[in-house]
Amino acid sequence: MTKTLAVSGITRSFRGVKALVGVDLTVTSGAVLGLIGPNGAGKSTLVNIISGYDRPDTGTVTMDGVDVTRTDARTKARNGLARTFQHGHTYHGLSVRENIEVAALGTGRRRAEARRRATELMERLGIADRANQLAAALPHGTERRLGVARALAIEPRYLLLDEPAAGLNEGEIGEFGDVVRSIAAEGTGVLLIDHNIRLIMAVCDTIHVVVQGKSFLEGTPETVQRSEALAEAYLGRSGRAHDAA
Repeated sequence: MTKTLAVSGITRSFRGVKALVGVDLTVTSGAVLGLIGPNGAGKSTLVNIISGYDRPDTGTVTMDGVDVTRTDARTKARNGLARTFQHGHTYHGLSVRENIEVAALGTGRRRAEARRRATELMERLGIADRANQLAAALPHGTERRLGVARALAIEPRYLLLDEPAAGLNEGEIGEFGDVVRSIAAEGTGVLLIDHNIRLIMAVCDTIHVVVQGKSFLEGTPETVQRSEALAEAYLGRSGRAHDAA
């Protein structure tokens, strides 16, 4: 049976304003699902609910068939659900290496094992040259990559990437796309949220679009690119979705 992280009928309101209305999506092990939509569409709210930082008014979140809707973020992380954050979420007083080691130690690894894991992930994310630099001094894009390394340190079954390409240049974005594909190839299910449409189109197997808090469209990158309805809803004008890149 294929393993999945599934969201069903998620609704969330804040002071009477509906941020999400009946959203359904499924992240499959070994695949990359892109989540896109205009600003204010509810993407961040959905990620917070999936990862345990918020709870829905209605609907369920299941991980490999187990209902985790009301499970807190720390417990979800221990059970293999990792995420990154738009604003880094790193320990600024620790070095790059120490940040990753702390995350790895949280999985019960011995210190020597955590150190080896940190070395491996720094190489993989292209931040090994900053191993001893404090996180507080990192450029924005590098801190995003550190956040990804920290998330991978727990060897997650599912990984939620919240705007990981912000602050990266075009070359770095291409390299990061290769990293995302390699993560999925190892069997991890990836949910990728980003405003860089070229990255989304290049690495995602499927793309899910939310507009005004509702599931609007889901399909292959090719299907999404051809959607005139999406172009109108997403961009507010005629044209194809790839014009936003």
